[in-house]
Amino acid sequence: MIYPLRMQREFVDRFVLVASSPEPDLAVAALMIARLEHPRLDASPYLARLDAMGTSVRARLDAALAAFHEQTDHVELPVADQVSIVNRYLFAEEGFAGNREQYEDPRNSCLNDVLDRRTGIPISLAVIYLEVGRRAGVRVEGVNFPGHFLLRARGASPEAYGHRPLIIDAFDRGALLSEGDCRDLLRRQAGEEAPFSTRLLAAATKKQIIVRMLLNLKHVYVHLHSFPQARNVTELLLALTPSALTELRDRGLLAYHLNDFPAALRDLEEYLRLVSSLDINAPGRDEQSQIWEHVKALRRRVAALN
Repeated sequence: MIYPLRMQREFVDRFVLVASSPEPDLAVAALMIARLEHPRLDASPYLARLDAMGTSVRARLDAALAAFHEQTDHVELPVADQVSIVNRYLFAEEGFAGNREQYEDPRNSCLNDVLDRRTGIPISLAVIYLEVGRRAGVRVEGVNFPGHFLLRARGASPEAYGHRPLIIDAFDRGALLSEGDCRDLLRRQAGEEAPFSTRLLAAATKKQIIVRMLLNLKHVYVHLHSFPQARNVTELLLALTPSALTELRDRGLLAYHLNDFPAALRDLEEYLRLVSSLDINAPGRDEQSQIWEHVKALRRRVAALN
């Protein structure tokens, strides 16, 4: 199915249903996001590939656990060993790596392309890590770290992994990060004055991960002036997070760029109304004034169309 300028409501509703499901699966939602770039995408082969990858890792874990049981009576393979096995499989055997040369390529945000090309950005590589790990029985969680999505792994019991989980950078071939490394990473991503807290290493929810994937892709499309695709991303963001006023504003501005003046007027008027009713000053009065000027210009344009 090829989507027109605006996505079909059925697709948006289905996406929200999948993204909001309590099931931990991220791959289905991620492959639906990829349909913004690949409208005819068939997700089935990629889901099957993730299943096969998970089975391969599970076999390696089982073999390692059998050898481990010959030396100790612990039930679970140490988490560091589990992570080492996943890392060896994904980054040494399968060859996944961060795409540093073409970071802004939208294919880096499409799960099918990342699986085919073996390269992506931190969050898309992390989603593959999460999905393969989940299928293999490895307890891995996403970490919504500022500027650079991370992972953390831990065992089923405190005795299995010590006092704190392992922090993993899927973009850097599964490198393990200390707290000091995370502090350095935050400074590089958010500036020298950015305050570090261990709360930044908390597990991300499924919805937070999906929203971040969408925000990354939206940023890429805007950067490339691919405004129809960027507006479709804001459609999904607003459907998933209806209270996100910045997305309402951006959808209106993107509609303006696309000469869809009635839609732009509706969104920007609604944005100003909500900002005013909530007494929100976060965007700044100057920005609100600029949007008000857009609204006045849009009213004249829409009136001329009638």
